[in-house]
Amino acid sequence: MPNILVIDDEKPIRDALSNILTTEMYQVDIAENGKKGLEMIQEHTYDAILCDIKMPGLDGMEVMAKATEITPETPFILISGHGSIELAVEAVRKGAYDFISKPPDLNRLLITLRNAVDKNNLVIETKVLKRKISKTREIVGDTPAISKIKDTIAKVAPTDARVLITGENGSGKELVARWIHEKSNRSNAPIIEVNCAAIPSELIESELFGHEKGAFTTAIKQRIGKFEQAHGGTLFLDEIGDMSLSAQAKVLRVIQEGILQRVGGDKSVTVDVRIIAATNKNLPEEIEKGNFRMDLYHRLSVIVIHVPSLNDRKDDIPVIAEKFLKEICEENGVKKSFASDALDELKNVNWSGNVRELRNVVERLVILSDSKITKDDVIAYSNPSTPVSKTNNLFVDKHDKFQDFKDFAEAMFLDAKLKKNNWNVAKTAVEIDIQRSHLYNKIDKYGLKRS
Repeated sequence: MPNILVIDDEKPIRDALSNILTTEMYQVDIAENGKKGLEMIQEHTYDAILCDIKMPGLDGMEVMAKATEITPETPFILISGHGSIELAVEAVRKGAYDFISKPPDLNRLLITLRNAVDKNNLVIETKVLKRKISKTREIVGDTPAISKIKDTIAKVAPTDARVLITGENGSGKELVARWIHEKSNRSNAPIIEVNCAAIPSELIESELFGHEKGAFTTAIKQRIGKFEQAHGGTLFLDEIGDMSLSAQAKVLRVIQEGILQRVGGDKSVTVDVRIIAATNKNLPEEIEKGNFRMDLYHRLSVIVIHVPSLNDRKDDIPVIAEKFLKEICEENGVKKSFASDALDELKNVNWSGNVRELRNVVERLVILSDSKITKDDVIAYSNPSTPVSKTNNLFVDKHDKFQDFKDFAEAMFLDAKLKKNNWNVAKTAVEIDIQRSHLYNKIDKYGLKRS
């Protein structure tokens, strides 16, 4: 159910538009002036905005200019009883999606609104898809350690020097590897990832170098390995400290000679790849234990980049959390924000899972918290092992009467199910096994709205 905001100083116009759009299955909010409209835009996410031009205080043009700073993608449709071609051209030139004269033609209004909502949905979906397709994210932070990493990447990326990235699990080693590739001369070629810890030792050689048909029992056809797939680009060997010694010897040969042989084959294949490796282990210690080859270590560690743990750069936590919040809200079509004490509380958490854990916590906060994420929310949800009684107390303490708590729980359940099904009421009613009319009554009762 698309969410529409109507801003107009004339109550009959507001009521008429609200009734028409509600009948057409839109969720409608109304504001009697530009100031109130801007306050609502800051608090809620809208699929489109209908706004009168001539209003006391802030007029429609001023509201549109300020709203664009808050939510640049939301289509703005201006309406006016003093319509002219010059005014329409000026409105569109300043960013309006369309201009409609009063009294509005109903068919044109509904068609324009439908197209505006469709466009807004496409813009959001495109941004989400682009981020999913391109796994490379920005390295966020301004602490000295992160600034040093950025400077090192800028110097080493244009070269073909091999890079060894060290750091704890979840600290962002893969992100550093992708940044090096994206800023290199090989950025138009692929970056191929291999998680050495996730592949059984008996299969790692086939995964890296490929195999010929019949090389072993299950080799029913020829397979091209990761080295060949990365030809002309970058091969990222993640968790290389877990690679078997036999595979290490063959990787060393490929690095030295640029030639490999597929498993079960005798033909030499020339490959041109840049090697970036990463590990959460102390490789010099692994060398002393006999688990890692010293010659391979020296081949890989032409440049060493250490990614600090999140606990070692806590001043970066607020800006990272804000970035994750923006991305997750965009992906889920909601609008939420951190209270200042919530960001301070995030800095007090022990981040054993580093940046990966922080993103999971922010996603959990977006799902379970109200529009303003508070310090209490962070305390309750930053640790998934928090006792259930402690988490539940935050909800229980809000309600004195049993019926109030039941209504709260029911509203939260229905809201979650509707969001899961993208507010498809019919589908949600079938899933939770109630009549559609009953669900509509519950939506009205609890004032549930599509975000």
